[in-house]
Amino acid sequence: MKNKKILVVDDDESLRRVIEYNISEEGYEVLSVSNGKEAMAIFSKEDIALVITDLQMPELGGIELIRQLRAVSPNAMVIVITAFGTVDTAVESMKLGAFEYITKPFNREELKMVVKKALEVGDLVVENRYLREMVQEKYSFENMVGSSPKMEEVYRLSSQVAKSDATVLILGESGTGKELLAKGIHFNSLRKEQPFVTINCGSLPENLIESELFGHKKGAFTGAVSDKKGKFELADGGTIFLDEIGELPLHLQVKLLRVLQDGMVDKVGESLPVKVDVRIIAATNRDLEEEVAGGNFREDLYYRLCVVPIKLPPLRERLDDIPLLTEHFLKKYSEKSRVDRVRINKEAIKILLNYSWPGNVRELENLAERTVVMSQTGLVTIDDLPEKLIANSSNGGSSIVSLPDEGINLESLEKELIEKAYAKCKYNQSKAARFLGITRNTLLYRFEKYGIEKR
Repeated sequence: MKNKKILVVDDDESLRRVIEYNISEEGYEVLSVSNGKEAMAIFSKEDIALVITDLQMPELGGIELIRQLRAVSPNAMVIVITAFGTVDTAVESMKLGAFEYITKPFNREELKMVVKKALEVGDLVVENRYLREMVQEKYSFENMVGSSPKMEEVYRLSSQVAKSDATVLILGESGTGKELLAKGIHFNSLRKEQPFVTINCGSLPENLIESELFGHKKGAFTGAVSDKKGKFELADGGTIFLDEIGELPLHLQVKLLRVLQDGMVDKVGESLPVKVDVRIIAATNRDLEEEVAGGNFREDLYYRLCVVPIKLPPLRERLDDIPLLTEHFLKKYSEKSRVDRVRINKEAIKILLNYSWPGNVRELENLAERTVVMSQTGLVTIDDLPEKLIANSSNGGSSIVSLPDEGINLESLEKELIEKAYAKCKYNQSKAARFLGITRNTLLYRFEKYGIEKR
């Protein structure tokens, strides 16, 4: 807090000197000028933490100075000094963004207290801006891990829809990263400065979820001892993420439909609706079309939610991303555990590539965290992997062919397997080699041996 630069702007030299002296006593570096024009020149060159300005000054008065300061630096902290008769003007300065005003005459302790408070708030503003920038960087699509074709398509579609206010329905199995993608859409949208509010529609009892979503009036039911804002009101101006939307009871689906149609929220126990401006992103691991056919989900709500559907592929359909994700999670939990970066060898990666991952990315992340905690050498090998993973890996002994009684031609079988793997990997030699668990040079040798055409 100390050593911060404070700029004092006042055409009354004696008052300016008094303020400068009192603030300097607290350890701050003080610069002073007599008018707003000089203040702007200083502000543009120096790292000023706080401006203390009079309102009535020649050349450039306090109100116009505040306008120019906020234009250059929207978070500039300003304290206004005003005479008793010009309080209305001081209030105008507050509307323009001044932090506080003090009226003449003021005592030194009042001045010091207001200065300290303004600097503390200024630090919070800077910290919040830094944290917001960090969050936006974290959830940028460029920083999301995964380069498989299916994930590239997810990023492309998400980046495009983020620019609009369209309702999004994210589809995918549990553990595929639906909430992470929802945050990515929000923090890449025009609403990124506003709240991102999450609610899991399947985690709350049916008698509580209505109040949680839409809020309630005091006395609306037993235990409603005060008014409560629902998630939609808390998300006003921003985005609400409705996770596991398929679990929402039918009678609440009607109320959600109204929010989507006209932006009106019906609070429990309140006769008048509340207007909200909220972007809705929903997610589910259910097949909502089947739920509609079975009468468990409203068809009109489904079509309102499914303006832009985005399908997140399960991890078993994006095997190319497993090495990248594994390295990312090992790095993340190594840093969190304050240990040297834990790595993984090729043999262990092969096991990961041949596992079905029913828990998807979440299961892989949990595995990475466990291996970092349990690692003794800093290198993950097959011996460090759970027995379940090895046993359920397709390298664990399960056969992909049946052997006829009359015998087989091994070379013909090998050629057929290579050709099928090559086609499955869209004729990418490196991917086909990884799929078969051999090196690319070995694959090329087999191509030449069996006369397989390279594409």
